[in-house]
Amino acid sequence: MDLQLTGKNVLVTGAGQGLGLAIAAAFAGEGANVAFAYNASSEGAEKGAAAAQEAGSAALAVRCDVTSGHDVQRVVDEVVREFGSIDVLVNNAAYTATGPFVDADPDDLARMVDVTVMGTLRMTQAVVRYMVDAGVEGSIVSLMGDSGRVGESRLAGVAAARASTMGLMKSIAKEFGRNGIRANTVSLGLVRSERFAHHTGNADDERMARIAKMYPLRRVGVPDDVPPMVLLLASPLSGWTTGQTVSVNGGYSMV
Repeated sequence: MDLQLTGKNVLVTGAGQGLGLAIAAAFAGEGANVAFAYNASSEGAEKGAAAAQEAGSAALAVRCDVTSGHDVQRVVDEVVREFGSIDVLVNNAAYTATGPFVDADPDDLARMVDVTVMGTLRMTQAVVRYMVDAGVEGSIVSLMGDSGRVGESRLAGVAAARASTMGLMKSIAKEFGRNGIRANTVSLGLVRSERFAHHTGNADDERMARIAKMYPLRRVGVPDDVPPMVLLLASPLSGWTTGQTVSVNGGYSMV
């Protein structure tokens, strides 16, 4: 199926590693021009952009600290200057910390709010402002974890921060649908990526087997499980889909 993404200009945050890198690479594989935005993982973003260029797409790796409004605007301006427009934004950048809520470090909680909540707000605002001013009928897809939908032990701060993503996308969908701007959320179960151990600890085979049994499909996710839904929601083929939260989670939650 042709997702009609060839020539679309896409900005993906947190694209230097893990899911963000996989998503950005998948857009490039569909013929889109992709900005691999990263904060610390420059090597992954640069390799991803180079591979996209070799495959025939325009691509760039660009550092973006989403805790800085100035930095966010600089990146949006740079991507528009390089590609001519931004048609798709994927909000993937986030900060997570796990552990008992009563023992949570206030600095970690503040960091989660600044990166996950405020960072998504800053980037979405800058891109939506551009789309409205330029008359671009674009798509925004934001990632969150299922903890933000159903709650999760030892992830209270993460759940609170991620739940804001869903509310933001629904609000953007209602406010800017008249401008042809769509906004949707992809909610994830546990995905085996670079930060997998950060969420599970040093899980042995026995513990991993117990975790897998929580999923009807009897396995946790892998990075390649996620991009297809993100690309579909970004595609013009989903032109009548907005304000939705779609789970890609192996059946972990069904709400």
